[in-house]
Amino acid sequence: MATIAFIGLGNMGGPMAANLVKAGHTVTGFDLVPAALEAAKAKGVAIADSAKAAVASADAVVTMLPSGKHVVGATTGADGLFAAAKPGTLFIDSSTIDVASARAFHEAAKAAGHASVDAPVSGGVGGAEAGTLTFMVGGTDEAFAAAKPILELMGKKIVHCGGAGAGQAAKICNNMILGISMIAASEAFVLAEKLGLSHQALFDVASTSSGQCWSINTYCPVPGPVPTSPANRNYVPGFAAALMLKDLKLSQEAAETAGAATALGAAATALYTAFAAEGNEGKDFSGIIEWIRTRADET
Repeated sequence: MATIAFIGLGNMGGPMAANLVKAGHTVTGFDLVPAALEAAKAKGVAIADSAKAAVASADAVVTMLPSGKHVVGATTGADGLFAAAKPGTLFIDSSTIDVASARAFHEAAKAAGHASVDAPVSGGVGGAEAGTLTFMVGGTDEAFAAAKPILELMGKKIVHCGGAGAGQAAKICNNMILGISMIAASEAFVLAEKLGLSHQALFDVASTSSGQCWSINTYCPVPGPVPTSPANRNYVPGFAAALMLKDLKLSQEAAETAGAATALGAAATALYTAFAAEGNEGKDFSGIIEWIRTRADET
């Protein structure tokens, strides 16, 4: 069994670290939020006094941080985690960040003598708790081979997407699709309501025909057809609107840098910006259907 440090024990990181503990690994964690530390401690994670202390004797380090500047800031420099770790430590960054920051993370890890992968996740809090996440991984073949056994304890599907930053690229593209498709599903259900069609009737058709997608089949934005969807819990988040907006903004930054035309991605970003601005950042992203319904009623 390995000694693993886990930095970032929030809604996603806490359950992920707990699954490593369940698998028999020694997990030492750190987070700036006391409540997150207490929750992780209750699930068997040893709590360090600092992030640097957590990584000092680790064989592998998993980071789950808010943004690229946090990842680069925490890992690089004389006081960073790369300097604090023993030579040859494997670093797994599961944050969702911009591709440029991910590549900077890899370059700094290599310079410090460490192996590294960027391994953002899809599947939300439910997937983190159940250990069914999808990991999109960027890095060398050797680093991927070293990381895969650890990732398999936290996820169901592990995909090597390519070299440094490729995992982040895949995550950004995937979540742009997700944001667009959730808006499309929501608009369709609102239109169905206006036309006198029941939610169940539209679901029964769309979920088995050409309209089927994850946003309908698995995460249906109306209560009833999919009992496990947040729509049945007043849109308590599995994936908050604020996080969807973050990912959509990353997609648009990447599109501008790469010179890609993403008209629907831009439109989805604008709609989620407006939705979040009205105090909905903490709702599940599928709750945008309520905002769309309100706009329909105003016309």
